[in-house]
Amino acid sequence: MIKNILRDKPTKLFLGISAFFVANALIAECIGGKIFSLEEVFGLNPANISLFGHSGLSFTLTCGVLLWPLEFIITDLVNEYYGPKAVKRISYTAVILISYAFIMFYVSMSTPAAGWWITSKTAEGVPDMQAAYTGIFGQGMWIILGSLVAFLVSQFVDVFVFHKIKKVTGDKKIWLRATGSTIVSQLIDSFVVLAIAFKLGNNWPWTQVLAIGCVNYIYKFTMAVLLTPLIYIAEKRIEKYLGHEVAAKMKREAMGKGEELFTNIPTAG
Repeated sequence: MIKNILRDKPTKLFLGISAFFVANALIAECIGGKIFSLEEVFGLNPANISLFGHSGLSFTLTCGVLLWPLEFIITDLVNEYYGPKAVKRISYTAVILISYAFIMFYVSMSTPAAGWWITSKTAEGVPDMQAAYTGIFGQGMWIILGSLVAFLVSQFVDVFVFHKIKKVTGDKKIWLRATGSTIVSQLIDSFVVLAIAFKLGNNWPWTQVLAIGCVNYIYKFTMAVLLTPLIYIAEKRIEKYLGHEVAAKMKREAMGKGEELFTNIPTAG
């Protein structure tokens, strides 16, 4: 059994992609506590955008957005070669392991710290290591919940849109179904996370949720378009690794699973 798995290229590829997908998602959540200015990265002044009665908005983003675009590229590749059930499997796995990681973060924060360690970095400008540790790993529960729900919902939207476009385009125009599904799913993601984390969790007005969500989506939309060539690079590498015949068979089977998944969805009217 093990030897068969290790010899089977599609299985090995799926295990590798799954591992990177989960690790990437977990890292994105861990580094998401740091906020940076996109304008400052490029030496520009703040954008000072005004939306829905809120002024002075700029591209102030969490470091997590540096990695999340890769998740949707991976989602589209898994969709292309393995189908929607595989996307669901790796998405559920990522959420379970991220939840486990945050539980362990809170356990570690609650563990009594050694007295000498708390002041061990005073000379480096960190007088209280326990406070610093808690500040880095102690993201609010509403933010964690919002992030996980937004991730799952956007993943399923991505799968649905991807296969709807593929039914029309077939194997052609992978850029359209990959970029199109990401653009739609990221729109959902941008507002779901804010609605849960800051509307429900911190009672933000809806106008503020909409304003900041729109600014965040501008970044995500732009990244989805700019990263489109990576889909073609990855596809060529996968086809070279698997062989054209195996890759083509996997695409046909993935499409069949996608059609089976969505054919029974009831329509209005």
